Amino acid sequence: MATKKPENMDFESALAELENLVNQLEEGDLSLEQSLKSFERGIQLVRAGQSRLTQAEQQVQILLQQDEEQLVAFTPGQEER
Repeated sequence: MATKKPENMDFESALAELENLVNQLEEGDLSLEQSLKSFERGIQLVRAGQSRLTQAEQQVQILLQQDEEQLVAFTPGQEER
């Protein structure tokens, strides 16, 4: 099975693969070459995940800035007319 590029994976899939790689590395049963390949893949997954999180954070900030002017503080007992 061909391995997907991290940038083409959704965040949850990349995180699940990363967790799997960490578990394999922690078990210590991989050869040095396999460990290095797993580590490299893990770094790629982390970078792609961080990029996705940064994009999501920017989207949230943009949405909050757009709504900031439209939002009105709510005061209990005060009805809008």
